[in-house]
Amino acid sequence: MTRTENAALASAAVGVVVMALKFVAYWLTGSLALYSDALESIINVVAAACAFLAVRVAARPADDDHPYGHHKAEYFSAVIEGALVIVAALLILREAYLGILNPQPLDAPALGLAVNGVASAINAGWAFVLLRRGRALRSPALIADARHIFADVVTSCGVLLGVGLVLATGTLVLDPVVAGLVALHILWSGWSMVRDSVSGLMDKAASPEMITRIRALISTHGEGALEAHDVRTRHAGSATFIDFHLVVPGEMSVATSHAICDRLETVIEREIEGAVVVIHVEPGDEAKQRGVPVI
Repeated sequence: MTRTENAALASAAVGVVVMALKFVAYWLTGSLALYSDALESIINVVAAACAFLAVRVAARPADDDHPYGHHKAEYFSAVIEGALVIVAALLILREAYLGILNPQPLDAPALGLAVNGVASAINAGWAFVLLRRGRALRSPALIADARHIFADVVTSCGVLLGVGLVLATGTLVLDPVVAGLVALHILWSGWSMVRDSVSGLMDKAASPEMITRIRALISTHGEGALEAHDVRTRHAGSATFIDFHLVVPGEMSVATSHAICDRLETVIEREIEGAVVVIHVEPGDEAKQRGVPVI
């Protein structure tokens, strides 16, 4: 398996452990807030499984039916994760509403808080590791999974605070109120994940910083050409597709212009991780005088 697949599989395993601990905490206390936290952990496990399947599909090489590869599978996973987070938030809001109408006393709250705290610490550590790996591997699925886990950590902190306030004040209604506030945070997190992933599915361009780097590489290493114009980019999972028109003198041979293209492709793919470059060569009279000048 690839490093991305290993990270996704490890995330699912960590999710199962954390889920088990949180349900133990709920079983010990009967806290609605702890129940909402445990419920979200189920979504974490399902989301991690989706991420694992997505990165496996995304790692497949291009074929006749998918000549540009399968990179976008990771975006579908991230959209599914976001949708699951939203569903979890709505379920928690429902339970919180019912709990406000009929608040219940807590059993063994101190022990339950301790168990939940251990689970939260595991989640926080793994989320940090997973986010670093996701960014290093340029994997939208892993990054989405890490953000989901970070949201779960914030949820757990809110839950611990809420249950602690119930213990300190004896105000039982604080338990479902905290669960409702946490659910609103989860709802926003899920919407953000869906929004960011849909941008990838819609072929969102690379960042302005990356486009500036690409244009600088063309200008510096395009010796022999006149200019480059219509530079376009789009992200698809870990791949960045780059295409542009390269204007060369009309009398230049095909072999010479091809050598310039090879040089540019090599440099860009070396400097921009995951770059897939396509260059269209045009004669000098096609210059637009507004593209990337070649030094």
